[in-house]
Amino acid sequence: MDENHLPVFGIGPYLILIIGLITIISSILSYFHIIPIYKINKLNMVFLIFGAILIISGIAFWISAVLMSKITTEIENNNLVTTGIYAYVRHPIYAAFFYIATGLILASQNILLFLLPIIFWVFLTVAMIKTEEKWLVDKYGEDYIDYSKKVNRFIQR
Repeated sequence: MDENHLPVFGIGPYLILIIGLITIISSILSYFHIIPIYKINKLNMVFLIFGAILIISGIAFWISAVLMSKITTEIENNNLVTTGIYAYVRHPIYAAFFYIATGLILASQNILLFLLPIIFWVFLTVAMIKTEEKWLVDKYGEDYIDYSKKVNRFIQR
């Protein structure tokens, strides 16, 4: 970690890679019936619609967090960002990939895979507490602690 500012990428690329690979591999295994498929046939369209909504939401979160909030510049300038999408979730970039992965899993319509988002949420939560949130508390102190009391990590209140 640079003494002048927090790491721009943190541990994010590693976490996203792990979640992305698990999502893609499990979806492929499901598609080719290599793993058991458990479906509720009457809800196929519901899962597809919710999956699409989550994927679109994830893309919107990423655009808002990275492009609109200019998070890289804000990190380099040592600014704690609490406006825009960051007023709704503390880690919108991770939330974006969590939503996209969950959307893809729902679209696969294999109920067996529906456990993965729960595992991903726990994995991301533990990783955030142990790394980036610790860095943020060290850097911003009470400002970050107050912010974290008002805004959830990944899911809007």
